[in-house]
Amino acid sequence: MSDESGTTASGGATTRAVESPWRRFWNRGGWWKALLVVGVYWVLYQLAGLAIGALFGHLVDKQNLFANGLSVIVGLAAPIFVGGVLLVVFALSLGWLKQLFGRQPIRGSWWMWIGVAVVLLFNVLRFASADYGAWDAGAVIAVLLAGLCVGFAEEVLTRGFAVNLLRRGGYGERSVMLLSSLLFAALHSGNLLSGNSVVTVAFTVVYTFLFGVTMYVALRVTGNLIWPVLLHASTDPSLFLLTGGVDATNSAMHPGPLAPIAGLANYAVMIFGILAIIFVRGRIDRTAAFGMEPRSPLA
Repeated sequence: MSDESGTTASGGATTRAVESPWRRFWNRGGWWKALLVVGVYWVLYQLAGLAIGALFGHLVDKQNLFANGLSVIVGLAAPIFVGGVLLVVFALSLGWLKQLFGRQPIRGSWWMWIGVAVVLLFNVLRFASADYGAWDAGAVIAVLLAGLCVGFAEEVLTRGFAVNLLRRGGYGERSVMLLSSLLFAALHSGNLLSGNSVVTVAFTVVYTFLFGVTMYVALRVTGNLIWPVLLHASTDPSLFLLTGGVDATNSAMHPGPLAPIAGLANYAVMIFGILAIIFVRGRIDRTAAFGMEPRSPLA
């Protein structure tokens, strides 16, 4: 019978199971390994986008990405879907897939449910306020599928791998939250390559950092990665359907009367994220969680 420390018991004797260099390298964790995973993922995601664009770019509406379902799938969903598949393969190579989606080694306080409620409430308001009459039906379905791809890939990457590697590196939970959220925000700085203005990207980076903090809180209080995945998966589509664009507003959209309230979502999430930074505490027991030796506090 084996445990997470890599020991194997048989006939009363205990021996150290052979651990591959690949797994041993990642199992030790550390901030720079989290940075490495995010950096390599970003490069592979960009390459996937270029390859898909070269092969199927003619299917994307260059004037309006959201013109039809096929345009959304090829131009938005496909690259992030490839990224998600690569993350699953990586997790399987490490034997981490079950662990990433297993019960969290530390739970949250009651106040953390406020963050979940804020995100859920405003997502519902945005869905309710969207001008569906201005949308192609296939595009609406494709946007929802794209959101699921985005939620899965970005949460597995940052609230899954990054959080796991930081915890294995011995960091306290506030540092885990801040560093994983910084990596999440850094991913979105690449929007500059899409031609967005510096001001727009700067606001996006600040917002995504605080949204990342909120998703970390959701991870803690729900106890399982699947819930931040689903929260995130409903956030981007609700925004796209309300505004008709990515980091932009389509003037052809005529949202419902609740739209002004729904438009406060970003600010509500940012306020909660700032408060969470102040109050989040905790540190996991690395021996109990990963079978690792205790380490002196780093944060």
